[in-house]
Amino acid sequence: MPIILFDNLFRHQLYPFTHTRAVGTIRSGIFTPQERWGIITSNQVQIFTNKTLQPLYGTPQINSNTLWIDAALILNHPLISQIVALQAGQCIFDDTGFIAGIGATNNINDYAGAAKLDDQKRFHYASDLIAINDAQIRFDFELATTGKTSAPIPDTSLAINKQQIFIEQNATLLHCQLNASTGPIYIANGAEIQEGSCIRGPFFLGKDACVKMNTVVYGATTIGPKSIIGGEVKNSILFGYSNKAHHGYLGDSVIGEWCNLGAGTSNSNVKNTGGIVGVWDEQTNTTRYVGNKMGVCMGDYVKTAINTSITTGATIGEGANVFCAGLTPNIVPHFSWGTENTTYQIDKLIDDTTNWKAFKNEDFTAIEKQLIRTIFDSLKNNPS
Repeated sequence: MPIILFDNLFRHQLYPFTHTRAVGTIRSGIFTPQERWGIITSNQVQIFTNKTLQPLYGTPQINSNTLWIDAALILNHPLISQIVALQAGQCIFDDTGFIAGIGATNNINDYAGAAKLDDQKRFHYASDLIAINDAQIRFDFELATTGKTSAPIPDTSLAINKQQIFIEQNATLLHCQLNASTGPIYIANGAEIQEGSCIRGPFFLGKDACVKMNTVVYGATTIGPKSIIGGEVKNSILFGYSNKAHHGYLGDSVIGEWCNLGAGTSNSNVKNTGGIVGVWDEQTNTTRYVGNKMGVCMGDYVKTAINTSITTGATIGEGANVFCAGLTPNIVPHFSWGTENTTYQIDKLIDDTTNWKAFKNEDFTAIEKQLIRTIFDSLKNNPS
């Protein structure tokens, strides 16, 4: 049975991240939705997204026996049971829209057996990813470790609540502290935690990622594959392949792929007034208020200069090269050179990104280059 994760009608609320990726490949907890459903179903999971992004994922196989699932669902065990129990011609939905169904489309009107459920939780904004990350790591830890045995914790490292620590093979831990009394800790294959680092769960360190010496992590943090962190990190998500390798603070933030935070870069996650933080909604060009704490939403391919100070609730668009005096603005436009009205030229961005990818032994593919050119053409004049 083909399984497809589709982007729902609210994907634009996840900008800047869904300019460059499908909802099904947004990481929170340990997994992306695509990875999570692959484990749940023991099947390959395909992606159905907009026309611009679809070439990244290939053409999905669709027939009358396809299982369609909203990629933004926040899963729980009863909902999973309802989805995997569906039969051909059946679907489930709520007031938000189509949840899942087996058929040739994800249109409720095409299903004879459509059952309405109480409203199900979905992540529709970057702030949702931050809000759910603690619980999502716990959920994914159970999913990832059931029936598996952890590699031993090295004697040189201090571990608290060892049964909630899972280490894959070939991970390296040297003279660090792992405190899983506040939540589980999962260390993936090839990852490294260097000496002097203090990690408090819930925490996920992805494949071939690195925690540098004397790093402090306060929990509810996800570090995707081949990322590097240093300094102080709290309740944040790095999707993958990004660097926050030096001293500085990162809190309550979501960082896209292929970002580099220069030494001393820090973000504010709380206003001096203690008031409600406003975050820019790109689609409506309005401010959305998200609570008392919110850091930065940083799109893919962003670089910050040394000692960059990022203001509370900032949004930094794709491909920006950020340098400025004082705090950054709340909104740094896509493909900015600095923070004013200068554009990072696309040919230079592609050359620079090719260099950054080479650092991690990754290629900037022809499809990715064409995609970033297309996005540049559509966004470079976007007011922000």
